[in-house]
Amino acid sequence: RRAMAVLRVRHCRALLYCRRAPPRCPLCGGDLRSAGLAAAPVRLHSPFRHGHGQPRAFLIRPTRGTFLQEYDGHSDLHVGITNSQGVVYNYDQEGVHRAGSGWEQCISIPLVQPDMWELLQHWDNLLEEFSLDEAWLPHRYQEQQHNCYTFALAFINRVRWGRGREPLSKAQFTERFLIPHTREASRYLSLHQELAHRDFYIVPLPEQEQHS
Repeated sequence: RRAMAVLRVRHCRALLYCRRAPPRCPLCGGDLRSAGLAAAPVRLHSPFRHGHGQPRAFLIRPTRGTFLQEYDGHSDLHVGITNSQGVVYNYDQEGVHRAGSGWEQCISIPLVQPDMWELLQHWDNLLEEFSLDEAWLPHRYQEQQHNCYTFALAFINRVRWGRGREPLSKAQFTERFLIPHTREASRYLSLHQELAHRDFYIVPLPEQEQHS
């Protein structure tokens, strides 16, 4: 089931978020259809992707449920790495899984640029070979210290090492790659949740933006 769109309308020195564009402004009652291009509804870009259609990417999803249905902002998250076909390699207390389904609504962070020809060719072999390492046997799993994130970041650093790059710490990878995506997802989720209980969510514009 596809989530309904989130629309943004700018009017009355405010941003109006809604599911369906209203004919009249809920603040002033003015006709939005004749308010010109400035008040035209804009569909917000969803930060969530079908993970199995995202090759060679770092994926994040809730451990249970989906972001737009059950996620409360605090539940555990699970991460994985896709091969070139969108199969998600992920590690938990049962060992390494190669999932062809279950990652249909994810935050996706691409890991390979289109000009990295050699890496594009060898990615699947590198990932499969890495996943067979004894470090990822089920009994090695530890919820805090040796988990799905450890697996994904260790693979990324293995690839970086092979390209002569410095390894990234968990903090570096989180700040550089994850936070920009998770911040955007968090804002979108907040709007989604607000609009589950009301027709409009209204955010006044800061003074300096009201006239821009």
